[in-house]
Amino acid sequence: MSTTAAVPTVADVVAELERRYPPTWAEEWDRVGLVLGDPRAPVRRVLCVVDVVPETVAEALDAGADMIIAHHPLLLRGVSSVAPTTYKGRIIHQLIKADVALHVAHTNADVAVPGVSDALAARLGLVDLRPLQPSRPGTPAAGQGRGAGRIGRLPQPLTLAELTRRAAAVLPKTAVGVRAAGDPNRSVRTLAVCGGAGDSFLADAVAAGVDAYLTSDLRHHPAGEHLAGDGPALLDATHWATERPWLDDLAEVLRAAPGVETLVSDLDTDPWTVHAASTAADEPAADDKEPAREG
Repeated sequence: MSTTAAVPTVADVVAELERRYPPTWAEEWDRVGLVLGDPRAPVRRVLCVVDVVPETVAEALDAGADMIIAHHPLLLRGVSSVAPTTYKGRIIHQLIKADVALHVAHTNADVAVPGVSDALAARLGLVDLRPLQPSRPGTPAAGQGRGAGRIGRLPQPLTLAELTRRAAAVLPKTAVGVRAAGDPNRSVRTLAVCGGAGDSFLADAVAAGVDAYLTSDLRHHPAGEHLAGDGPALLDATHWATERPWLDDLAEVLRAAPGVETLVSDLDTDPWTVHAASTAADEPAADDKEPAREG
């Protein structure tokens, strides 16, 4: 990272991030780049987060961070006001008052190599990686293995049940953990992964002929129809857990800058905080129920 002074500035950090994750690689609907902050301001400490929420902002302020680098955009949709009457407005006021800059790398980091899904694949030990959905020819991100998700090979085959337990062990801990759909004894050698919500790539996983697909935010009907059509087994982890591994790679990029201390947030921002396994006894069959008494 080149700097114009002894201490890097916001502009220096942004330049390095945009070299690794060019904004032109982002989807058209996405909102990436510098959200707020003076480009000339010095940066001595950075906090990397998945979500910009009150808890991670408080963590940044408590740590004395000069800059937050987030995966998910704070302002994805247009707004007409940033008054502190909403939590997003309050966050913006807090950051401006504390001179904390905010930068977002979202879908441009998803398609990068290495990117979000590479970090997820590494947690699972996948090798021989290739994109699940390569970037479209003619787009700025096309070529050099870039694209959404990754397909790889496990070092040795695992059953779906074994793979589910392994995923739960190697991914960041959440209340929900990891659930799977399919035959528990199904052998899995090739695995597709996608950090974040990935049910839009179910057809790509089918076309690739993988044994299983791990992502997050899988919905009832798309998942059920996928399995009914003999698609790969499915593993569903939380959105935060599938994207948190990338923060470690991001931190290594920033730690190359002299004078910049880089911290990674481990605050679980998954909204689901309680999980209980079903324990209710099976309902008796209709024929076994006591007949209704006449009044």
